[in-house]
Amino acid sequence: MYLMLNDMRGDQIYVYRNLWDFDGVYQHHGIDCGDGTVIHYRKPSEIVERTSLATFTRGNPVSVKQYIKGFCFVPNVVVSRAESRLGEDKYNLLFNNCEHFANWCKTGISDSKQIREFVPLMGKFNKIKLYETIKRSLNYTDSNNAHRLVQEALSDIKVVWDQVQPEYKQAVEEVESWQKVAEEAVKRDRNDLARAALVKKRDYQQKAWKLEQQLKELADMTEKLLITDR
Repeated sequence: MYLMLNDMRGDQIYVYRNLWDFDGVYQHHGIDCGDGTVIHYRKPSEIVERTSLATFTRGNPVSVKQYIKGFCFVPNVVVSRAESRLGEDKYNLLFNNCEHFANWCKTGISDSKQIREFVPLMGKFNKIKLYETIKRSLNYTDSNNAHRLVQEALSDIKVVWDQVQPEYKQAVEEVESWQKVAEEAVKRDRNDLARAALVKKRDYQQKAWKLEQQLKELADMTEKLLITDR
């Protein structure tokens, strides 16, 4: 049974949302205000709103995200941070979704674990194939066929993530590494080495940027798969 309202104030809560008729595909996060309301990035408005708990859960069981280790703001500050963004309309599935918002309210860090673990980069994937799969799934009147096609698309996405994500991570690490090399070279009055290091950094930045653009392309396609009328 759900705990007393005041005991939940400032907690980051979430419920599982459905993809078509499948349960538990992704989590929808929000901040419990302790008075029977929740602040969250709501769909279809794509605006940060304060709604009733019933509107947030839509009858689904509620879970509380646990932060066993690490910094968290005290409950009143968490709620205040959530209230400060009421009316915001900058929703983005990959970079500013409901989990990013709730994590920021709770810890000050905008992050989405489920996006990091699931959504791939598209650098080595046939985007036309994925788009056509999604398109067919949305147009099907036969729910069984639609479900199968969606599962196929999600399976393809996961395969690409496992293949390409390490490449993106490496590019980001290289950017940071070459920046440090350049700074150290400047300290030693080796401007020649510093310039060379900055060239390397620029190359990796461009690579990371291209992968980020591919991520944004994927965001549009992934949106079509999600039932996000919260």
